[in-house]
Amino acid sequence: MAAGDLLEQKFSFNLLSCKTFSFIQDRNTTERLMKWSMLGRITAQAFNFDQPFHTYKKHEFVSDFFKDPLVVSNLKVIGATGSWEPLERKVTNVTVETVPCTKISVDMFDPLYSRGILRPTGHIIKCFHDYDANFDELRKMLMIEDSENYEIISQEERQEFLFRLFKHFCLGGELCQYEDVVTHYIETTRLIYKDMLSVQKDPETKEIRIVSTVLKVTAYDDSGLCYPSEKEVEQTFAYLIVDPFKRNVYVLYHSYGVGVFTATDTDMTHT
Repeated sequence: MAAGDLLEQKFSFNLLSCKTFSFIQDRNTTERLMKWSMLGRITAQAFNFDQPFHTYKKHEFVSDFFKDPLVVSNLKVIGATGSWEPLERKVTNVTVETVPCTKISVDMFDPLYSRGILRPTGHIIKCFHDYDANFDELRKMLMIEDSENYEIISQEERQEFLFRLFKHFCLGGELCQYEDVVTHYIETTRLIYKDMLSVQKDPETKEIRIVSTVLKVTAYDDSGLCYPSEKEVEQTFAYLIVDPFKRNVYVLYHSYGVGVFTATDTDMTHT
């Protein structure tokens, strides 16, 4: 193959419709997502691809993903009516952010127990807020940069995929019923984090390391932003989690809004 042909290589994708995600099948998790107004608005899908993946080619990879006819006709989004529909847009541009993903435990949350955010039991301490009578020290630490506890989680750690997931679940959807105990947030974060990522054991050090690459993505058509939504909202997100060895890519998607109220109202896979 000529060098010019190599430069023109395009990724092709196939939907892995039989792939199941344990968090979707876990009753405790679906009940929590329902309580947080995220059930019916969060989904995971799996695709595979046909070319070697390298992080430095992430933009080309994501661009090819959103231009692939099979992806366009199968990638699910919440449409303007609030129902699931395929993307079916002609994507003209993408943005791609590499999300650090190095944590193999939830130890980063240990400081929450020693700074007046949690009681020793894990119960979240309430606090005064001008507009929210149910505001608490955990959301204060997550959201308010000039709060006294904001820096107990460093800026570097706040960029980690593990922390981002935790924050997403703590803030929830439009009619979120917040937890009184932090354990439910941490357990859900751990389960979904583990579900999305691939790991390997280093043959020399015997240490476990994450081999997946996590990409936060947005896509645009001629009218502007079209994925994960037409409006930019912090709690509307899409991550592509790439396993370069198995050549799989998982999509974790959520659209902020009012979730469903019973687990039987929706199938979160939608694949």
